[in-house]
Amino acid sequence: MAYEMAKKNDGAPGTDGITFDDIEAQGVATFLEQIQNELIERTYMPLPARKKEIPKGDGKVRTLSIPAIRDRVVQGALKLIVEPVFEADFQPGSFGYRPKREAREAVSRVAQAIVQNKTRVIDLDLRAYFDTVRHELLLKKVAQRISDNDVMHLLKVMLKASGKQGVPQGGVISPVLSNIYLNEVDRMLERAKEVTRNSKYTYVEYARFADDMVILVDAHRRHDWLMKALEKRLREEFAKLQVEVNEEKSSIVDLSRGESFGFLGFEFRRTRSLKGVLRPH
Repeated sequence: MAYEMAKKNDGAPGTDGITFDDIEAQGVATFLEQIQNELIERTYMPLPARKKEIPKGDGKVRTLSIPAIRDRVVQGALKLIVEPVFEADFQPGSFGYRPKREAREAVSRVAQAIVQNKTRVIDLDLRAYFDTVRHELLLKKVAQRISDNDVMHLLKVMLKASGKQGVPQGGVISPVLSNIYLNEVDRMLERAKEVTRNSKYTYVEYARFADDMVILVDAHRRHDWLMKALEKRLREEFAKLQVEVNEEKSSIVDLSRGESFGFLGFEFRRTRSLKGVLRPH
């Protein structure tokens, strides 16, 4: 099943140069049996990933890791095992790389919060998030839900192959691992929503897509304390994870003053319609 998923996604070969055509010529059954034996005997070792730099809009580059097809298959198989387990734990405000969830739902959630007068925004940018994930903290989080020694061993081998810390961008398993790592931050925000709830109305909303996150708070001045408390708690959670906030790209925004913020490639602001109604733009 993991092989079929990898083939469907296609993609370039890794450092070994082996393509899907090469595997088909050799015989898929033989290819998978070899991997299976290595996993059972615990002799499996991932190959170094091929690095490819992708230009970003700000003149910088994002380094993608392209694993060999054999490693994509193993990562895919591991994902099929652990993803359903952790999906039960993931929070409603997390949208990145999850089954049956997509970016436009996160965008819609933010727009709806603005309609509900949540116009004060904590816009946080995490510095090199994928590169700074601490393996020992991640493995502890995984071990809280997974008690299978073979799975834990395989995960350790994969992480070790990617370096001393971080999860490789481009790895099949990386999105799930990055969501596991930040799940406690999401939990904290869900608790903040509940403890400040007034009947059906909440004074806090948030949306997260991988390492892109915004928190929106009700505009009324009586919630000044809430803005400060949330920012403090967020920084505490990130400090526990040893994740650094990029201060240059992070900001506190007030949409009622005509300010704006960026999220998932969109620039959000609040404008007045031709009928005089305030709406998200």
